Amino acid sequence: MSFLHLKYSEKSVSVAKSLTVRFLTKRFIGEYASNFDSVYNKHMCLERKQLNLEIYDPCSQTQKAKFSLTSELHWADGFVIVYDISDRSSFAFAKALIYRIRAPQTSHCKRAVESAVFLVGNKRDLCHVREVGWEEGQKLALDNRCQFCELSAAEQSLEVEMMFSRIIRDILINVKLKEKRRPSGSKSMAKLINNVFGKRRKSV
Repeated sequence: MSFLHLKYSEKSVSVAKSLTVRFLTKRFIGEYASNFDSVYNKHMCLERKQLNLEIYDPCSQTQKAKFSLTSELHWADGFVIVYDISDRSSFAFAKALIYRIRAPQTSHCKRAVESAVFLVGNKRDLCHVREVGWEEGQKLALDNRCQFCELSAAEQSLEVEMMFSRIIRDILINVKLKEKRRPSGSKSMAKLINNVFGKRRKSV
């Protein structure tokens, strides 16, 4: 059984939580405010694997909007960055978050494998008041090695579920890559012994 952590970020808190609740319960909850961080847990089966998914949905009030992501970069296996296609300021905030995630990491928080990131343009049902073009979102995602889609949490329950499934698959691929790159204890010890005694033989 795998335990996955997913960081969920958006400037517009009501839109963010409506997308999360849509995935967890298949119900749509409209505009509402929240002054606290939320952690959701979901048990699911994907590709014959039993998974425990933890979704951290932060409070996005103005005073907390500029969080550094330093701690999240340590533990999050994936990030869902959501913006409102009818609000250009939310797209600018999403861009800043992606740049922070993809920025060169210092040695103390460097990851063996890049985190999975999914950029989502929400409120596709409001195309008549669109401020951010599809091409802009696609380019931002391509330039920063992210997946991308536009959807409507209000009208497209299946698309929301598919989006989460796609990033979870990316996370599982990253987990396998980390396991391949991590040397086993016995191999590491054998290499250490060989290095020590190999040097002694050369010096004799």
